[in-house]
Amino acid sequence: MARILKPVEHDEELTIVEHLDELRSRLIVCLVVLVAAFAVCLWQSRPLLGVLNAPLERAADKAERAPTSLSGRERELRKALRDALAAQTRALEQLAEGRALSQRERRALAAAVAATRSSVRQLARSSDDTRPVTLSLGEPFTQTVLVAFQFALLFALPVILHQAWAFVAPAFAPHERRTARALVIGAPALFAAGVAFAYFVVLPTAVAFLQQFNAGAFDALVQARSYYHFVLITALATGLLFQLPLAMVGLVQLGVVSSDQLRRNRRIAIVVLAVVAALLPGTDPITTLIELVPMVLLFELGLLLARVVERRRARASALADAGAGGAA
Repeated sequence: MARILKPVEHDEELTIVEHLDELRSRLIVCLVVLVAAFAVCLWQSRPLLGVLNAPLERAADKAERAPTSLSGRERELRKALRDALAAQTRALEQLAEGRALSQRERRALAAAVAATRSSVRQLARSSDDTRPVTLSLGEPFTQTVLVAFQFALLFALPVILHQAWAFVAPAFAPHERRTARALVIGAPALFAAGVAFAYFVVLPTAVAFLQQFNAGAFDALVQARSYYHFVLITALATGLLFQLPLAMVGLVQLGVVSSDQLRRNRRIAIVVLAVVAALLPGTDPITTLIELVPMVLLFELGLLLARVVERRRARASALADAGAGGAA
């Protein structure tokens, strides 16, 4: 386990057995951290599920401010409530005129009051309960475990990446580690930025649009399994798309393309990005546009970083040529 605290040096030689022993030790560390994170996330599953359900609550708030987006069930309840209130109003007008109510009218008034209370309770329940529904006996358990594992993997990711980097770092020369270290740090940072963008920008807009679209014709129920799958795929896809600048820099660094080629084909690249955005979860045009804008900005950032890499490479090549000429 000493290898875990002290990475192997570049010039240090290890046997195959020692490499396998180091790999086993680092895998054990990753597994222990993942299990501990999973236990904590399973213990705190209710707040974590609340985090994922937040876009549904925001969509429900928007729906309450948009009467045209009411579901068929809510329209029926509101109609029943209006009818019951009308019956009560007629009975009160008769009492105000001094006319005693007959036994039949009293029973009708009592029934109207009971219907009013029932409609009010059901309306409050339908507007307040924005939780996803489950359709099978074991679905609450399976979805809770799945969500806890996903959060545990997210929280344990820094340790996993650190152990992975410590294992492969000796393969890089000291001057190569700077570039590799920048990629190791930049990739998780961009992925986290993509997940945050998906959660705070893409998901609320997509959920609100999809739930409110033609809501008067449907009584929409959000199933937990499909909703959490939608959230996971959206966050994962957006996080991966935010790796675009690093991918462009890597291609330029390998000499596959140049920054001038990327700049000349900017229009084609934007069309390709638009197609990719359309293929992402949430196929509505609003979500596609929201996802396309940061992708275009990331493409421009990749162009800028590619130019910087080419200039540094050209400067290093010029210095090497000058040193070779001086030595000759």
